[in-house]
Amino acid sequence: MMATLKNKIFTSVILALMAFSFSSLGLAKAGDRIRYMPIQDSGRIKPFDTFAQETLEIIYGKKTYKPEEGAQPIDAHWVVMTWMLSPESWANRPLFEVKYHDVLDKLGLSKEKKYFTGEELFRNEKFANVMQELTNKRETKEKLTPYFQALQRLENQFFIFREIASGRMLHVMPRKDSPDVKPEDKDKWIAVADLPIDIQPAFMEISKNVAQYLGAVTDKANVEEAGKKLDDSVLAFQKLAGEAAPEKYTYTEKVKTEVLYNDIHPFRWAYIFYLMAALSLLFIWIRRLEKGMAIVWTFMALGFLVHTLGFVFRVYLAERPPVSNMYETVIWVSWGAVLFSIILELNYRFRLLLLGGSLVGLFALIVADSAPAILDPSIQPLEAVLRSNYWLIVHVMTITISYAAFMLAFGLGDLGLIYSVLGEEKHKETIQKLTTGVYRAIQIGVAFLTPGIILGGIWADYSWGRFWGWDPKETWALIVLLGYIVVLHARLVGWLKNFGMLAAGVVTFSLVIMAWYGVNFVLGAGLHTYGFSAGGVEYVSVFVLLHIVFVAYAYFVQKSQSSKLN
Repeated sequence: MMATLKNKIFTSVILALMAFSFSSLGLAKAGDRIRYMPIQDSGRIKPFDTFAQETLEIIYGKKTYKPEEGAQPIDAHWVVMTWMLSPESWANRPLFEVKYHDVLDKLGLSKEKKYFTGEELFRNEKFANVMQELTNKRETKEKLTPYFQALQRLENQFFIFREIASGRMLHVMPRKDSPDVKPEDKDKWIAVADLPIDIQPAFMEISKNVAQYLGAVTDKANVEEAGKKLDDSVLAFQKLAGEAAPEKYTYTEKVKTEVLYNDIHPFRWAYIFYLMAALSLLFIWIRRLEKGMAIVWTFMALGFLVHTLGFVFRVYLAERPPVSNMYETVIWVSWGAVLFSIILELNYRFRLLLLGGSLVGLFALIVADSAPAILDPSIQPLEAVLRSNYWLIVHVMTITISYAAFMLAFGLGDLGLIYSVLGEEKHKETIQKLTTGVYRAIQIGVAFLTPGIILGGIWADYSWGRFWGWDPKETWALIVLLGYIVVLHARLVGWLKNFGMLAAGVVTFSLVIMAWYGVNFVLGAGLHTYGFSAGGVEYVSVFVLLHIVFVAYAYFVQKSQSSKLN
């Protein structure tokens, strides 16, 4: 009873907070019920809508499918459902995304395209050869290079499409408790291909009604009637599936909430508001207006509110702090950077502190939203070693919130160096303000990172039986701490002037990138294997290199300006 009440309160609050998004919160139309059908996938129960979007993103690289230029995008749930109903109709459609040029070379395919048909890829006479290459590479136990990572994705695309087409990947019904069921299969749901004979007609009815509904949409006739018929067949199947094992069948408010989360896309709204705040602030700054900050604060508040709401969604759906993978930490770190910029701005009233926070928040959220192949946004069950909400909060969230402060220092350092290039004497007051912001942000970061490392050692002792073992993740966290402590002390004793402090805010963030991204995505070594992944190395390397070059350029410009004054 209490759980139901909490679910209702949560949903009501969400609907109230998101009233600005009328398009997202419009009434569900006939035919939408299939999106809410519970599916077991990747160790958790999720709506078919989420399963379809995640699956299409792996194969096509996007959450909607565009059949041709200028055509209306097709929602993922219709695309994935038709893979199972009529896989042969997709044989000659450009569905599979392959971007890595070396893979295309090996398969003899054009580099001018990035979408290919199943016929072009999987019936290619060279496909078996490249798959054998991947198998041989895996046997060496070496970390996969970007080429082999691209081959691995191609293998996943082939496997997923084949399994969905055969009905073996869509698990739609829990198993009854029976002595005949193996212990390891007790909690596994039944796939469409293995449904009991008495349940199969109910799912066949869904299939038939999906085809009729899509036909009605194409013909623009009797759409409402076909949609209602489809909804009724989905509800009828869910009733049968639930009766098989009522205690296991999860059709709750959480499924509805997850579809709402998919529709709203709160983090995208957040970076739109941060963008509006940054543009408004730049306009005020350039025009030297005395008024207008109320507009900036409104956009920042809306962005921060929606950003926070996105966390509330993920905490509610995953039942844990949302900091278990790279995507979630990027979202969390950007939230912290915005929060710290707001706190510093309220204290100092520099305006530029708010600009720095909005820009780094905007940048991080755009990266998270535009790189799903690298930063996986799906909600996954925790690895065994992470199954402690207490330690996730006191260690992981503490460590990563320190990265937020360092990221803010990085953004403010960039702004300060831009002003330095434009003229150090001319913008002396602005540079001083930004230097103060960098210094304070680094102090905040060190204040969080120090206890975070100590708490990590306590958790390591609890989990692995030793407080410190010079694991790469531990070592790089210590390097980050020592690096920023050196910067603070150098500033304190006068070794770093304004320019040096700004440059240090930018350059030292490279240590954070290595500890945060590099250990997981580049080194891939140590006991923190739950965070290991692949991809994006070239982009991150270019990002770091460009900033180092920019710092060097700013240094020479500053020296040139100083020599002219002398």
